[in-house]
Amino acid sequence: MPSPTPAPQAETPATPAPAQTAPAPVAAGRSTLFPNPGDPTNVDEGVLVAKPTVVLQGTSTWDDGFTNLKNAFAKIETELKKAGIAPTGRPLTVFVHTDDAGFRYEAMIPIAQAPEGKSELTPEIKFGKTPEGKSFRFIHEDAYDEIDGTYETITAYLDAKDIVSKDVFIEEYVTDLTDAQDTNLKVNIYVQPKE
Repeated sequence: MPSPTPAPQAETPATPAPAQTAPAPVAAGRSTLFPNPGDPTNVDEGVLVAKPTVVLQGTSTWDDGFTNLKNAFAKIETELKKAGIAPTGRPLTVFVHTDDAGFRYEAMIPIAQAPEGKSELTPEIKFGKTPEGKSFRFIHEDAYDEIDGTYETITAYLDAKDIVSKDVFIEEYVTDLTDAQDTNLKVNIYVQPKE
């Protein structure tokens, strides 16, 4: 999760691999927002293309963040399965606001397309689009509890390159959100520069 006030650090995060969340196993073929695997020693630049998605909005404290996100994806997966809609991409979180107490988020799972004429899957889960536009991808490969270190690296990189980013951060879970201390977790973090 994005730390409200990250401090600089000098290393870069690591590599992605297949993803998913709670109740059902990941189906092969779920793509990431940047189609190629990332280089853990490098920052990738590219353009995010908007994809159809389902969106569940919520708020959380930092302490409950991992559990709340994991539960949000489980809820989305359950409703997609009930509706017979296959996920096509990895689960992602758009952090729309952060402060010292917690954060507001949009949990998303990309799909091929929204059903004709429908704006929501359930009253709580809406159809929408993933973020789009120029983006930098950083890779976190470690326990979720350690992700603040990756955000410190991101802040240092942006400062060094004199890049002003949007206040929105995107986390894409390339492996399952199983446990906050799972050191095999792989997360793509996308940061978008201000135009």
